[in-house]
Amino acid sequence: MMGVFISGTFLNWLESSAMATFFRQSLWMYPAVEIVHITSFSILVGTAVLFDLRLLGLSRKLPVTDCLRYVNVLARSSFLLILPSGLILFMVDATSMATNSAFLLKMLLLVLALANAWIFHRIILKSANAWNVGVHPPLKAKVAGVLSILLWVSVISCGRLIAYI
Repeated sequence: MMGVFISGTFLNWLESSAMATFFRQSLWMYPAVEIVHITSFSILVGTAVLFDLRLLGLSRKLPVTDCLRYVNVLARSSFLLILPSGLILFMVDATSMATNSAFLLKMLLLVLALANAWIFHRIILKSANAWNVGVHPPLKAKVAGVLSILLWVSVISCGRLIAYI
């Protein structure tokens, strides 16, 4: 499990740190961080799905590059809130999270979703001028879009399951 990657001593230290204790004991701070995390994730996934729908052929009059330029600003900005809020949520209950199968699956799916996005941006997008406006995107772009939707929905689902597993 994650304990293989992060020692139990580190997890115990992290969970007992003053910052983790503050958030765990605060009546309002932990829920506020969770709200920021969920809201930011909603923005990230919402923008990703909008772009993925464009990759699947919807709104072909909208240039792919213009759509990407718009949603990237929102997605990257939301990620700047997701990362620190997620780290805070993890540190509050680090030892338990490190062995929670839903959390571990969420992290794996998150890595796969980010890898899919990286591959799209580094490889598939290079040919966007040929399918930017008015034509169906190529199969590889559609596959990236479908994978993106499935992976992000799975990440969200696992995030919700953490509390129940």
